[in-house]
Amino acid sequence: MLNRRVYGADHDDQNPGPLPHRTHAELVGGPLNGLLLDIHGWRTEEVDDGVALATELSQWPGGRALYDPRPGEPRTSGPGVSCRFYYSGDTP
Repeated sequence: MLNRRVYGADHDDQNPGPLPHRTHAELVGGPLNGLLLDIHGWRTEEVDDGVALATELSQWPGGRALYDPRPGEPRTSGPGVSCRFYYSGDTP
């Protein structure tokens, strides 16, 4: 996990990977596939709501890529990758 990039890290950042004491969701599919999203400190309801992440790689440049957890998919607590968010589309 330590060689993966976290969404929002600067491209020229010396260490764009996850911090070992933080909690992350893996982004699956779509334009941000393979990135990690820092969800450390998020409430369960916030994780359940999914996210709309700004990206120039969406169908609409400057738009947002939508990612949601799958209902019933197991999650772990604590640091590391605790869940997955799956691509569900783009929005302007």
